[in-house]
Amino acid sequence: MGAVRLHLTAVAITIFAVTCAVQGCPPSDRAALLAFKSALHESKHGIFNSWVGTDCCHNWKGISCDQQSRRVADINLRGESEDPVYEKSHRTGYMTGTISPAICRLTRLSSVTIADWKGITGEIPKCITTLPFLRILDLIGNRISGEIPSGIGRLHRLTVLNFADNLISGPIPASLTNLSSLMHLDLRNNKISGELPRDFGRLGMLSRALLSRNLITGTIPSSISQIYRLADLDLSLNQLSGPIPATIGKMAVLATLNLDCNKISGRIPPSLIVSAISNLNLSRNCLSGLIPDVFGRGSYFTAIDLSFNSLRGDIPKSIISASYIGHLDLSHNHLCGRIPAGSPFDHLEATFTKKASNARNEEEDGKEELYSLVPRFLQRVSGD
Repeated sequence: MGAVRLHLTAVAITIFAVTCAVQGCPPSDRAALLAFKSALHESKHGIFNSWVGTDCCHNWKGISCDQQSRRVADINLRGESEDPVYEKSHRTGYMTGTISPAICRLTRLSSVTIADWKGITGEIPKCITTLPFLRILDLIGNRISGEIPSGIGRLHRLTVLNFADNLISGPIPASLTNLSSLMHLDLRNNKISGELPRDFGRLGMLSRALLSRNLITGTIPSSISQIYRLADLDLSLNQLSGPIPATIGKMAVLATLNLDCNKISGRIPPSLIVSAISNLNLSRNCLSGLIPDVFGRGSYFTAIDLSFNSLRGDIPKSIISASYIGHLDLSHNHLCGRIPAGSPFDHLEATFTKKASNARNEEEDGKEELYSLVPRFLQRVSGD
């Protein structure tokens, strides 16, 4: 009888031990996390001080697990002041090191956020493209270099790809357009070069495409107009050339179009004026011809910036029929004729000329060719 009790006790202990092991994360995931940690260094706030013991699912800062599989599902390490670790001190974190390929052994990862640490260097591990469940990959605000992995298009579940504010170079991989679930693409402020993929329009779920401050060349792919969910397109501060595809103006929900500071040429498509776009920035390009005279009651703009181009002719008379224009900058062009007066200009913040005056621009100076009386509200506007 005593032997039976002893046996049952041993079985109970074994079951308890197995249950505890299940409640913690698998040893393989824990080993992968420790290898990942060994390539990083953050001593100021002790982010990794909690990475001890066996239960990485509950007690390790920045780590969470899938409730069913008990596998590591999320890595969330932020260096921003909004992170709870820094809220009290009102500071940002600073972490050095690299992102170890050991992260790829965490095959159930759904999100990876290693953001705003300023000192993380090295390249993005190529094996990260083998993580089949990855939905969020956010590495913003580090010093990561090298190229975007060519196999990035394998991440079919990816909805957020954020590599902004790094030192990433090379072209955008052709496979990126295979990311059929991608909603947010942010590659701002890197050293990305080459042309945009011609089939960029295959990113049918995309709502934001932010690619400013890079070295992107070539023309704007007309296929972009096929992304019917796109609301925000920022290609400013690149080296794009050629015309603006007229079909962009037919995009149903595009609210912001920023092409500032490129080498874009040709005429402004009238479709941009009668579109859903409310924030239009085409400044510092090589645009020529007339400003389309197609404004109407449906024209609602928080801002229009057409400055520093080679636009000619009159300011469109139809502009006074726009329902709202909050800011209008037409400076540093070759415009002529009268400045329209009347609604909606009574509430407009505007810049028309290099020098604000309450009479006329002197055409012989070759600065601007606008003339006639400047509306009273414009006399309060400082020129460039």
